[in-house]
Amino acid sequence: MRTYFLIFGIVIFFSATSCVSRVAVRPAHTTTVVKVAPKHHKIVVVKGKRYYFWNGKHYRKTKKGYVFVRV
Repeated sequence: MRTYFLIFGIVIFFSATSCVSRVAVRPAHTTTVVKVAPKHHKIVVVKGKRYYFWNGKHYRKTKKGYVFVRV
């Protein structure tokens, strides 16, 4: 009888610890805001939306400045 309790306890212990799930945590995104666009920027329209283009990257205008976006 004592062996049954011991085996039952071991089974409960291992079944309770196997339910742990792992969660992948991503680092927070950092957004760089450019206050003033350079003089050589170009205004381009992509899919009906206006973007500012310089240094091979597209930027979107916001209240705080220009934010890099992937088009």
